[in-house]
Amino acid sequence: MTSQVQLDAGVVTRCRRRVHLENDPAMRDVVRAPADPAGEQRKADATEHRRQVASALAKVFGSELMEIPHGPEISTADRERVTLAAMRMGTPYIWGAALPRDLTGGRRGGIDLLVKDTTGYVPVLVVRHKTSDPGQGARTSPLSHPLPNGARVDPSRKVRPQPRDQLRLAHAQRQLQASGFAKHGRAVAGVIGMDADVVVWHDLEAATWPGGRTALSEYDARFSDRLAVAGAADRGDEPLAKPSRIVECKSCPWWPICDDELKSTRDVSLVARGEDAVALRKVGVTTVDQLAELSIGGKPLLQLVGMPFDDAVILARAWLRDLTVVRRSKSFTVPRADVEVDVDMESFGDLGAYMWGCWLSGENVDEEPGYRAFATWDPVPSDDEARSFAEFWTWLTAVRLRARARGLSFRAYCYNELAENRWLLGSAERFKGMPGIPPVSAVREFIKSDAWVDLFGIVREEFLCAHGKGLKTIAPVAGFRWRDPEAGGENSMRWYRDAVGMDGLPPDDVQRRRLVEYNEDDVRATHALRHWMSSEEINELPFAGDL
Repeated sequence: MTSQVQLDAGVVTRCRRRVHLENDPAMRDVVRAPADPAGEQRKADATEHRRQVASALAKVFGSELMEIPHGPEISTADRERVTLAAMRMGTPYIWGAALPRDLTGGRRGGIDLLVKDTTGYVPVLVVRHKTSDPGQGARTSPLSHPLPNGARVDPSRKVRPQPRDQLRLAHAQRQLQASGFAKHGRAVAGVIGMDADVVVWHDLEAATWPGGRTALSEYDARFSDRLAVAGAADRGDEPLAKPSRIVECKSCPWWPICDDELKSTRDVSLVARGEDAVALRKVGVTTVDQLAELSIGGKPLLQLVGMPFDDAVILARAWLRDLTVVRRSKSFTVPRADVEVDVDMESFGDLGAYMWGCWLSGENVDEEPGYRAFATWDPVPSDDEARSFAEFWTWLTAVRLRARARGLSFRAYCYNELAENRWLLGSAERFKGMPGIPPVSAVREFIKSDAWVDLFGIVREEFLCAHGKGLKTIAPVAGFRWRDPEAGGENSMRWYRDAVGMDGLPPDDVQRRRLVEYNEDDVRATHALRHWMSSEEINELPFAGDL
């Protein structure tokens, strides 16, 4: 039996409701949210990365590598026919393959690279993120031999879990099997990551997923579900997927449509998203109003994953009153010191940290208080990144030591230490031995000390936040406003590209100043937030117990 819809690999990691909307004929002309500039830029970066990998492979394999033509003037059907002809000829390496459609299984799509094994083809995905970490045990082969029979246990790498990659490879594997061109035997597939020096190989039939599942069995279950959802939408049947708020909603082009529907029904996922919303609906709590009416303080109606049950009820009550933040406790303490520094780091994806911004304050500082930035404008990764990090660390350490020498207390603050800690440790490891770079042990000692304070942790413990806990959401409650109306991490990625001239254009000094101002406002926001939390003004914030 032929499926009426054909779906690509992306559906297995996509929201079920989005799959419905994308396959509902009635929604084809509906205006969606504009594409996120940062998301579009990430796609462009990934395309450029794949182009660089293709060029490297072409130098190695020459005429053995066939690239399937692509472009707006070439139809998908033509690309599929050329790919099929190349596989029938036994072409050793096929770049940009458009795999034959699996009309029975309802699959369509392509894969970056097909490599010819002795009995058939193996899919290889090219991605612009890390596919391994320092360690051992990953099976890899050099880029000059991107075949599973050349794989060896790598003594210096371990596999970095990337479920999305494995599910995309499983989709290509099922397409190859349906067309009769898959390698015989055990299903294996490869990934070329951001470093583009090796292929990391995955056994798609290994029971490495939760519950002893394999990548293929997980993929099959998800794809079968998404195919049913899309089929119902295509036929105009009762939808199998209703809107429900999850993390991915904020970047989805369909979110305005779902948001309107959720607000019109006052859906419970507006407060308790994801699996918690599913669990609440199962016990009959479908709206924010119903959640707000439940009692607290006794045995909870059910155990939630994302938050304690009583917190969910209070958040529902806050949402109904349009309150962004409420206090958990009548009083709490924010650690303070004689000499204080607020810190914010700016990074460009996984490539590097290009700026460390600091705001020095306190009545006993022995140098000019205020903002200073330690930045590199060489596109990261670069050795100049080591220079800017070393200058930042040297300055921060000097402020700390001078305070101690004068008998004064010192603390440094950030908002959500996961990012800062990652690049503090990562920079010390990457640039070990270079001038001014601290030992990893010294960095680890600092971030574990009382001198390093994560304000996000305090917000998480002391506040209930009806609209999220991000700094851009919480700081305005404390009265702080960013000068740039477009301030945000996603937009800063686009500004950075212009600032360093990544797209072949001259470096843009205006965007450099914009990034510095954005970073300054981030540290000023952290400074304003902790001062507000330490002041009497905090008592004007609604108390959860009063709700």
